[in-house]
Amino acid sequence: MDTTDTQPARRTYDVVVIGGGPVGENVADRAAAAGLSAVIVERDLLGGECSYWACEPSKALLRPVVARADAQRVPGLDHAVAGPLDAAAVLAHRDAMAAYWKDEDQVAWLESVGVDLIRGHARLAGTRTVAVRTPEGDGVELTARHAVAVCTGTGAALPDLPGLDAVRPWTSREATTADAVPGRLVVVGGGVVAVEMATAWQGLGSRVTMLVRGEGGLLPRMEPFAGDLVADHLREAGADLRFGASVASVARTDGEVRVTLADGDHVVADEILFATGRTPRTRDVGLETVGLTPGDWLHVDDGCRVTGVAGDWLYAVGDVNNRALLTHQGKYQARIAGAAIAARARGEAVDGTPWGAHTATADTVAVPQVVFTHPEIATVGLTAGEAERTGRRVTVVDHDLSRLAGTHQYGVGYRGRARMIVDEDRGTVVGATFAGPGVAELLHSATVAVTGATPIDRLWHAVPAFPTISEVWLRLLESYRDRPVPVKAG
Repeated sequence: MDTTDTQPARRTYDVVVIGGGPVGENVADRAAAAGLSAVIVERDLLGGECSYWACEPSKALLRPVVARADAQRVPGLDHAVAGPLDAAAVLAHRDAMAAYWKDEDQVAWLESVGVDLIRGHARLAGTRTVAVRTPEGDGVELTARHAVAVCTGTGAALPDLPGLDAVRPWTSREATTADAVPGRLVVVGGGVVAVEMATAWQGLGSRVTMLVRGEGGLLPRMEPFAGDLVADHLREAGADLRFGASVASVARTDGEVRVTLADGDHVVADEILFATGRTPRTRDVGLETVGLTPGDWLHVDDGCRVTGVAGDWLYAVGDVNNRALLTHQGKYQARIAGAAIAARARGEAVDGTPWGAHTATADTVAVPQVVFTHPEIATVGLTAGEAERTGRRVTVVDHDLSRLAGTHQYGVGYRGRARMIVDEDRGTVVGATFAGPGVAELLHSATVAVTGATPIDRLWHAVPAFPTISEVWLRLLESYRDRPVPVKAG
């Protein structure tokens, strides 16, 4: 329930959660399900970044763009989707998917699972203590019998450029919530947010210029072919991609943004989006009261307990711990942490073994991610480069997705690629990447294979349906089986 008006000056709960995004909600839900009393303190909208400024609105913007691109490759449908998108309808749908930036439904859900809500700004105030300042200016002191979980997430990291505030740059929040399509948009960055927002706004009618500081291509943490395919499609859609481009200064004059590059070149646009990283929201949560440094990432063990703080009471869950900055991975951590908090509260043993009930092993072994561009990128586990750096003995198996019956059915001129990384010492798949239209739905099968350490010999018995894109699994296994194997002398 919302206890803003009736909350006494001091309250005690089993678990206090700072931050009411999907991660905080899941920590509190798991605590309540275990019979513990729990409260969430949230200063903004319950449901957090993902619901209102990230996952939900961004995918609502991207879905029509990607669906049209797919439909343009389907005979008999291509002419029907030749015109521009109805941008006003797309933005209206985006608003609906973001619940019009109201959180009544989230509040009702929280009440239904028996978790209290306090609106306000929370700060740690020592061991197991949280001080809250409500919007009305009232102070509330919360004491946690068992645990405090910091689930405050991250915010956009902006570069240190003189006068940047006066330019009113977009961050991911403005990019997902803008109420009009800019005629010209500069996107600074080459990571996931940059490519998704470039795809969305180019598809809605903006003339997009991407400025990427590095020379290594888009999506630098993924397989190179993934970024190359996204770059090709962005260029075909009309975007201008510039690599090795560093921003020296920005200024806004008469409504226009003028960007000066380090090489002296200039770009003029109506809006500029900086998608250049994330920073933890820990600057004003009272870390100094428990011996930690404000503004730092919160380092945790595999059960999401904060290291460097005595006792088993302080947890940091989700993006704020810098383990895997993805909503679904944060919710996974929340389930792990919630179970560990409940076990400790009951005096039960905590299972800290890999893949144990209280160990977030997937954060380092099997993190799935989809980039919702055209084409889609889906990846889990190791890339070839990461496998090489860890010294594993692996085989890299590639397959051209255009050689599948399922992709021929999907659309004319389909382009895509799949890669499987096999650990030769274990005989299991330790990584997979798919790049192509419609590949997002391949990802969970790959995640199950990596997480379950399914032997390659057993995967032969997982028969893909014909004619689907998932038949790529059979093609990858065939390529692995038929690979050249050196014959030992003698």
